[in-house]
Amino acid sequence: MSAIRLSLRFLFLFFLTAACSQQQTLQGLFQKSTPHEAYARRLRQAHLDETALGRDWLAAADRALRDSLVVTLPFQETGLFRADRATAAAYRYAVRAGERINISLSLAPGTDAHVFLDAYELSPHQLPSPVASADTTALSFSYDATDSQQHLLRVQPELLRAGRYTLRIQRAPSLGFPVKGKSDVAVGSFWGADRDQGARRHEGIDIFARRGTPAVAAVPGLITRVGETKLGGKVVWLADARHGQHLYYAHLDKQLVQPGQMVKAGDTLGLVGNTGNARTTNPHLHFGVYRAGRGAVDPFPFVRQADALPPAPRTRPERLGQWVRVSAKAATLRRSPAAKAAAVAALGRNTPLLVVGSQASWYRVEQPDGRLGYVAAEAVVPAAAPVLRREALAASADLYAHPTAVAVPLDTLPARAQVAVLGEFRGFRLVRSAAGTIGWLPAAPAPRG
Repeated sequence: MSAIRLSLRFLFLFFLTAACSQQQTLQGLFQKSTPHEAYARRLRQAHLDETALGRDWLAAADRALRDSLVVTLPFQETGLFRADRATAAAYRYAVRAGERINISLSLAPGTDAHVFLDAYELSPHQLPSPVASADTTALSFSYDATDSQQHLLRVQPELLRAGRYTLRIQRAPSLGFPVKGKSDVAVGSFWGADRDQGARRHEGIDIFARRGTPAVAAVPGLITRVGETKLGGKVVWLADARHGQHLYYAHLDKQLVQPGQMVKAGDTLGLVGNTGNARTTNPHLHFGVYRAGRGAVDPFPFVRQADALPPAPRTRPERLGQWVRVSAKAATLRRSPAAKAAAVAALGRNTPLLVVGSQASWYRVEQPDGRLGYVAAEAVVPAAAPVLRREALAASADLYAHPTAVAVPLDTLPARAQVAVLGEFRGFRLVRSAAGTIGWLPAAPAPRG
């Protein structure tokens, strides 16, 4: 099998190299392609989409956009690329408008893989919309969320590559904090709170600070209005052209800018006070964000503190690529690493699972039928130590790559061959032969009484 894989690899690299030289002449056509799209195009140009390996890679990329697991930010996971089959990992997560999403991928030493990262917005009844992408030349990138919705990140290596990676997804503010020396800890009144006995809602956040504390530009931009109103008192409006929005500073004790003035991030716009309808409250800055065509939006995600690093995994990353089996009477394969997450499948005792990811106290696993999900680390044990039992075959038998009689045989084991049983799934046994090959055998017939 290793010789066949080596030949396929050589053939693949030969065609891909030839396609790359052709691609140089079409640089203008490919200029707006993501790295993943450009690679897929080269596969088709080399006619590798007509091979089983190429078709599987393209199908895995499409399948990842439809069938993703759900994670909560901040998130960190160590995962596995497998050279024996084309796969793509997909992670779905919720974002809020105004957050900056930071994504980084690090490859373990010795992992020689070109990896494609693609982030998408997900909207009901619409195709995923790409928002950012990268490849191995830049394994970290950031983007700002324009809407509060679900996003998806696809991680896929090129063909015939194996190794480990660590993925991190974290949130950060897309704006600087608008009060000098303060952070989101100083926010004392949030978006949507009642005002005027419920007659209206708070369209911003209140950041409390001493009178005279500088209120600063959260971004570079243009001062469009400086004035005084009944509600806001002394106010300043700052146009943020980069994000298509206006920032509103209210209740200032003093304004220190003029309309038409260009400012840099961190420049002082005024001093914190309690003018307008805030005369009976402690000094604070009312800060608002108004987006073109949408009006006021919750400004907290725009200025919240960045996520801390996710906790280090308590699982054992060395089990990546290894088989485990369910040790409890039953366990649940879940769509998310959370105890109450939606179930993918019920797992009976001794069900074997292939570990493809490790994070916190959960493993991301692949069930023998190909379904992916998360299982609690405490619910499984290594399948090989100790083995479930040892058996001698009553007759010769084919050892299959998958738990189905139409799968590709890996080997034919003779009668009386010794096998170690690692797990059981739907009428098949996962076994390890005396030569060390792991595969599937039909369940042994029950002894007759």
